Amino acid sequence: MLRAALLFVVMFLFSVPVMAQETVVAGLSQNRVSITANFDGTGILIFGAVKRESPPPKNATLQVVIEVSGPSGPLTVRRKQRVFGIWVNTDSIEIDSAPSFYAVASTAPLAEILSNTEDLRHRISVQHLIRSVGAPANIANPETFSEALIRIRRKNGLYSSDGKVDLADDTLFRTQIVLPSNLVEGDYTARIFLIRDQKVLDINKTTIAVRKVGLERWIFNLAHQRPLIYGLLSLAIAIAAGWLASAAFRVLRLN
Repeated sequence: MLRAALLFVVMFLFSVPVMAQETVVAGLSQNRVSITANFDGTGILIFGAVKRESPPPKNATLQVVIEVSGPSGPLTVRRKQRVFGIWVNTDSIEIDSAPSFYAVASTAPLAEILSNTEDLRHRISVQHLIRSVGAPANIANPETFSEALIRIRRKNGLYSSDGKVDLADDTLFRTQIVLPSNLVEGDYTARIFLIRDQKVLDINKTTIAVRKVGLERWIFNLAHQRPLIYGLLSLAIAIAAGWLASAAFRVLRLN
């Protein structure tokens, strides 16, 4: 009896099709971005390949999603309403965490290739990256504040979700993520997801360091570490600029 049961288990295991193990190998054109005085944005090429130990399955199309997000932090979102003809701030919500930058590119629309469960588990879409634990009970439709934040940052070029990943022969992929000029300094996270049948098969994660350099770094350090000296220096520059403008105006009048 025991022998028959063991034989049945062995036959069952061999009869079940084994899903090919697929992993992602990826690289970046640059993993460090330097913010200088004349920095006007840059683009990062993200590329890679799918590593397999056996032929891929034929019944599910391979999809690739590439997401880049900047440092997250808390912020306050306020709602404006017109009161007696004047726009004033009324309701507000404290958002616990929101990425300063977000961009996603995929081989197909994200809603079509990824299940809601997997999206929530891995926090791929920007709606799941924004965390707002609680809202005041007197505020109606608190979700509209997160939607407004996404809309404003998308307008400022900080959020984008329409990037395209080029996938060749179910193996090689590439895309370019555009980083705007108004970046926040910090460590940015790039994640590459392999997806089949709306499920995540593998994840590759790397870091992009965004740092101020040169004059930008010196001014930033001075403002945060020596605020008194920074204030006095700013005042002296303003006085000097005013005096030079006044002197130039007098010279022009005399001529």
